[in-house]
Amino acid sequence: MKKLLLATVAITSLTLGSSFAADLGRSGPARAEPGYVPAVPIYNWSAIYLGGHIGGAFAGNDFFGHDDARFMGGGQIGADYQFASNWVFGIEANYSFVDSHGSGLAYFGNRNLGSVTGRLGYAWGPALVYAKGGYAWADTRHSFGFTGDEGDSGYTVGGGIEYMLTQNWSTKLEYQYYNFGDVTFAPLAIPATTFKNDEHTVKLGLNYRFNWAGLSGMRGY
Repeated sequence: MKKLLLATVAITSLTLGSSFAADLGRSGPARAEPGYVPAVPIYNWSAIYLGGHIGGAFAGNDFFGHDDARFMGGGQIGADYQFASNWVFGIEANYSFVDSHGSGLAYFGNRNLGSVTGRLGYAWGPALVYAKGGYAWADTRHSFGFTGDEGDSGYTVGGGIEYMLTQNWSTKLEYQYYNFGDVTFAPLAIPATTFKNDEHTVKLGLNYRFNWAGLSGMRGY
């Protein structure tokens, strides 16, 4: 009887010990879940975009006293492609209306400016620094006892910085130089004078970017 009692106590102790260990395992500290890393923004400049700009134009010469700042505003459309990780290549068409009101006997000025340029830039996340250059056109107004309009072709170069505000919106600050060659002023009884027809412009722009294939977005790990 004594042996039977001891065996019963031993079996009961083992059973209770196993149950307690199992309960302790279930009620102990929960296993830590894998750490959460906040979403990391992915910036990709590959997109077609459409936007507008405002700024100022400054003639490179002051022969007719038109080197003062003139208001300008217009729009642009273009496309960018990001490659080799951080490099961005694009093409852009730009048109600006320039406030160039002239009067008097002699006047020369560019009313409107247009350009088609390529651009190459380097991106650091949401920021893009770029240079651009290409074809330029001006709607030129001149007068000397008469008025007339003509178009002048030339070239343009420039550069700027663009910054992504959101997935689809970006803003830019840009300098662009236009050169339309030389112009000769030759009135009667006055020696002919040749001067350069060029413009320096500074523009602040806003673009809406149609990102193809959802290349801009957020990614979590």
